[in-house]
Amino acid sequence: MIEETKTAPISAEIKGKYELVIGLEVHAQLLTNSKMYTSDSTTFGNLPNTNISVITLGHPGTLPKVNKRAVEYAIRMGLACDCEVTRRNIFSRKNYFYPDLPKGYQITQDKGPICVGGQIPIILGDGTKKNVKLNRIHMEEDAGKSMHLVGETDTLVDFNRAGVPLIEIVSEPDMRSSEEAYMFLMEIKKLVRYLEICDGNMEEGSLRCDANISIMPKGAKEFGKKVEVKNMNSFRNVARAIEHEFERQIVMVESGEEIISETRTFDATSGLTSSMRTKEDLNDYRYFPEPDLSPVVVSEEWLENIQNELPPLPRELFQKFVDKYGLPPYDAGVLTDSKEIALYFESLCQSTKNYKAASNWMMGPVKSYLNELTLHIDDFPIKPEGIAALIKMVDEGKVSFSVASQRVYPEMLKADGRDPSEIAQALNLIQDSDEGSIKPIIEQVLAENPGKVNEYKAGKKGLLGMFMGQVMKRSKGKADPKLANKILIELLEK
Repeated sequence: MIEETKTAPISAEIKGKYELVIGLEVHAQLLTNSKMYTSDSTTFGNLPNTNISVITLGHPGTLPKVNKRAVEYAIRMGLACDCEVTRRNIFSRKNYFYPDLPKGYQITQDKGPICVGGQIPIILGDGTKKNVKLNRIHMEEDAGKSMHLVGETDTLVDFNRAGVPLIEIVSEPDMRSSEEAYMFLMEIKKLVRYLEICDGNMEEGSLRCDANISIMPKGAKEFGKKVEVKNMNSFRNVARAIEHEFERQIVMVESGEEIISETRTFDATSGLTSSMRTKEDLNDYRYFPEPDLSPVVVSEEWLENIQNELPPLPRELFQKFVDKYGLPPYDAGVLTDSKEIALYFESLCQSTKNYKAASNWMMGPVKSYLNELTLHIDDFPIKPEGIAALIKMVDEGKVSFSVASQRVYPEMLKADGRDPSEIAQALNLIQDSDEGSIKPIIEQVLAENPGKVNEYKAGKKGLLGMFMGQVMKRSKGKADPKLANKILIELLEK
């Protein structure tokens, strides 16, 4: 029987007595065209039970065959996480009965995962860096999906997902806060997308997470009994489930209750976890070597080829943007969130030395345009050289940033390849940087506002903005703001 568990608020003093211990198991569906052990399609969204065959369904006499591309993708992830790659890989059968597991067992890896050890670096909100240790990354196949329709008492099963290739990324119990767990998941999502091995879409189930959570007294060396929490469909819900479990387990310990090693489910609506079943032991699965699959041997040549084809990794680009381009860590984090955005920025930096301005353009006008139209950077109509030309115009004082972003840039979006200087000339937007023409305008503005001039001289320095607004209006926005501001202050301070 499943019972909802509610906890009363816990004081910070009681909470401070305990340390939270978190280990995550992350399943990533691999972006292969066919399944792990058969040629059936992996296309998401097809009609139920159409991506199946006698091999997927485990009919007698059928034989599986390993998907080489899936093995390669697993190795890519292992290399990106500094894992040791296993050269001789054995597959095993993990036996258990679920309605959505057509064969009655899952082909996975038991004693010899393809990737051993490794780590994933994370950066917390306060700038703290931490390397989260990995236990393993192993290959396996997915189960099908049970469908529970509203108002129906029957359960329907869709086997389309059964056999889709997965890697399971298993961390050590190395995280101590929900924030660390959240950032760990964000880094995994970023990594699999950079490596192009998984789309990281949690809503479609291509990235799924189970959390192993326990508590122990502060300073203790022995972990408490862990509770596994499943069915979390977003990174935020993983963090919420962890926070709830932390408090629930503290209340139990403080009340003298024993924590049971069990599997619980998370309800996103209530924010509560509830019991599903007691946790299985490994021997419950009756692992044994898969008799129908030969060992997969990873040669040194194959491993070297995969290593050489790895793209730049997000942490490498992050460090490069900070060290070489002098960007603040915040900028580097935003720009490396997407590989395509990061590579566009890299190209942009080949055409300009004003790296901070390039970052501002990417995080501001460029990303705003992409987000507004839900476009990919590959569909962005302006080449990096065009943005670099805009930056140069602003740096040379030909146009202000506001004019460049609000007048020139929109015109460039309409026609790729059009020179921003030509647009500015055609729209009569080139700034006036001649002191001889700007100074008379400023003198006229000051002469028309003697009272405001006296107020400024009496200490009301905020009026400077009002004067600048008048100057820009009189010059029809063409006065060089920096030069106009300099002249204005000089005349007011006389």
